[in-house]
Amino acid sequence: MKYLIFTVIGAILLIHTAVAAEKKLTISVYSFAQDAYKEALYDPFEAICDCELVIETGNSVERMAKIEANAANPVIDMAVISSHDALALARKGLLKNLDVSKLSSYKDLYEAAKDPLGDNWAVGYTFYASSIVYRSDLVQINSWKDLLSPELAGRVALPNITGTQGPLTLFMLSKALGHRGYGFEETIDTIGANADDIVTFYVRSSQLAQLMNQEEVIAAPVGRFAWSRFSSSPLPFVWATPKEGQTGGMNVMIMTKDNGNEELAYQFMDYWLSVESQTRIANAKIDSPANKNVKISDEVAESLTYGAELIDSLNIISPADIIDNRESWVERWNTKVIK
Repeated sequence: MKYLIFTVIGAILLIHTAVAAEKKLTISVYSFAQDAYKEALYDPFEAICDCELVIETGNSVERMAKIEANAANPVIDMAVISSHDALALARKGLLKNLDVSKLSSYKDLYEAAKDPLGDNWAVGYTFYASSIVYRSDLVQINSWKDLLSPELAGRVALPNITGTQGPLTLFMLSKALGHRGYGFEETIDTIGANADDIVTFYVRSSQLAQLMNQEEVIAAPVGRFAWSRFSSSPLPFVWATPKEGQTGGMNVMIMTKDNGNEELAYQFMDYWLSVESQTRIANAKIDSPANKNVKISDEVAESLTYGAELIDSLNIISPADIIDNRESWVERWNTKVIK
């Protein structure tokens, strides 16, 4: 009889383990802060869902290529990505229109995060501001066009056009210089004419932080998510408030079309967007919250893009304007800037 009981218990445990193993969600994310994400988001969700999260990282080009290459039989269930990259995937028919009624936290999001691409292709989970970080003891920054001033010649860095900050910097420089349209031809030409005065066109914020801490660069545009690299430095770095304002963007959650794992993906999306999770992520200074009910201290907020007033003030270039023009931007950049 005891043998029979143990056999039954063992069988139940095996079935439970097998079911848990079958509940597997594959997500594609930025490589940034994955250890912190594991503690703040992944491990707590796995404990709740009794499932396994399979985390895939890489740069945006690699991750988008994988989604496209496996369109007929998706190997990625859900991804977080920039809003313009998400729109590019949506235009190729690779995304599922989200049923937002399955996201209980949807109503708590800032309005701009609810349907940033239209047709519920995506939902925003974090905002980021971008401005100019500079050495307050050596220079004063009042305008985006100060980046091209004689005072900064040989001591300024700009982002490469292919990175997240590239189009944002073009956008604000164009505004400051009085150029029109989203082709940015005049702005790119102006950067090209000043290319010899630019220390580097950086690709990663870690590269920029190293240059600025080594005092080779004293001013550069940067995203707020990287501000902690500078604010913790013994050097007097300041976050600029240019007269043209700050720029920024939004990262979004997407779901691949016909992945067959939609219910678990919705569960994870909703958990990520909840006040509890977004507060925990914000307090870890990983990402800025898109849930408007998140409350954090002033000290934590200093490192993030936080609050309706700041979010509403951002100059944001639309995802459509980015993907409709970026091919011509890169072509002109390679001709005029990277000579």
